[in-house]
Amino acid sequence: MANHHGDFIWYELLTTDADAAQEFYAGLVGWRFQGGNQPDMDYRMFGPGDTPEVGGLMAITQDMKDGGARPMWAGYIAVDDVDGTAKNIADAGGTILMEPQDIPDVGRFAFCTDPQGAPFYIMRGFSDEESHAFALDGPKEGHCAWNELTSGDREGAARFYADIFGWELGDSMDMGEMGPYDMYRNPPHENMLGAIMQKPQEMPVSLWNYYFRVPDIDTAADYTKANGGQVLFGPSEIPGGEYVFNGIDPQGAMFSLLGKKGN
Repeated sequence: MANHHGDFIWYELLTTDADAAQEFYAGLVGWRFQGGNQPDMDYRMFGPGDTPEVGGLMAITQDMKDGGARPMWAGYIAVDDVDGTAKNIADAGGTILMEPQDIPDVGRFAFCTDPQGAPFYIMRGFSDEESHAFALDGPKEGHCAWNELTSGDREGAARFYADIFGWELGDSMDMGEMGPYDMYRNPPHENMLGAIMQKPQEMPVSLWNYYFRVPDIDTAADYTKANGGQVLFGPSEIPGGEYVFNGIDPQGAMFSLLGKKGN
């Protein structure tokens, strides 16, 4: 079954040191890496098992640095028509950072931002193979468990993603001074894909944050601190009894993890 327009289908880490980042995340999340068969770049795909079904890692080139690239995680959202969706994004106030183009034997993609500046990719693959990078139907260790947008304009972002991708509000949670935490689904899926929340003033930019599942949140936090990373927040309990934390990897990319407390 192919993915639907508006589904998250892939995750990508841009980093300044591919070897060091691979070693860090292999120990942190348990990912296994293999070459991405791209002749003109060092692109490594990863997943929790023998199949690299979650995402990719690539080093930031000098040209990318000169263009302002920095270490970061980005998500890919499936679309029916890359060129048409890119035009819709631009017309809605977003920015096209990388114009639509083909990845040989893989698919067509573009790199964009929403009107508040949060970056993401759009993509249509050349095959109808279904992605399981985001564990929509149930918990899967090593896969993305939640997609969270912290936006400078929560209501404006909600309208943008509803118009471009068809997302619908599924539930909302009052977070006091932080405002509503609005959770969205992508019909016809019933399960939630993630949430949109208002950016606090001290946070410099709007951004997407992706929570990858680990078996033990405390072990992951300890590993992060012992291997050159930083824990910015948490581990903190969330509804349902699991825990999350936000961190920065040794190369400066912000990442997030979700999991249970060990026995």
